[in-house]
Amino acid sequence: MRGIIPWTALAAAIAAPLVAAGFSPLLQWRDGIYIASGFAGIFGMTLLLVQPLLAAGDLPNLPQTRARRLHRLTGALLLGAVVTHVIGLWITSPPDVIDALTFTSPTPFSVWGVIAMWAVFAAALMAALRKRITVRPMTWRRAHVALALTIAIGTVIHVLLIEGTMETVTKYGLSVLVLLAALRIAPRLRPRRR
Repeated sequence: MRGIIPWTALAAAIAAPLVAAGFSPLLQWRDGIYIASGFAGIFGMTLLLVQPLLAAGDLPNLPQTRARRLHRLTGALLLGAVVTHVIGLWITSPPDVIDALTFTSPTPFSVWGVIAMWAVFAAALMAALRKRITVRPMTWRRAHVALALTIAIGTVIHVLLIEGTMETVTKYGLSVLVLLAALRIAPRLRPRRR
């Protein structure tokens, strides 16, 4: 029973913002590509809750080897969600995406979204090249965790600054959970005491 409660809570934390966004009245005036792009962004944010829990081995009844495999799979899904989010926005409004990518957008949320996006790309590249990069494992881990923290913080600020389809209570709730999960892995940045 104790193992079921955390998994149920995690499922609810993932589903609630997606379901609540599905009832947003703002969806009435949007086309399908824009809606899919927005939901890819929301889905990506829910993955930011799962990633640190898998990395820290915090999910019950999940062996460490399986957690690592799921961490890599979830990372790939996150990368796909970010790419889908950006491509969808590009299709619906190329000038806005160009402004965001060149940091000339008048909307502050764009800057934070682009910072988080580049951090996702860098973390994914690091993971893909892990066996080819000749750095100490602890150095690699610290860099990867630093990128993960940048992703989490940048995404939360990005989301909180947007007045969009995400419902307010679930948006703030997911943001808090993402930051708490990210803080769970923050100690990995500190050097170990001998």
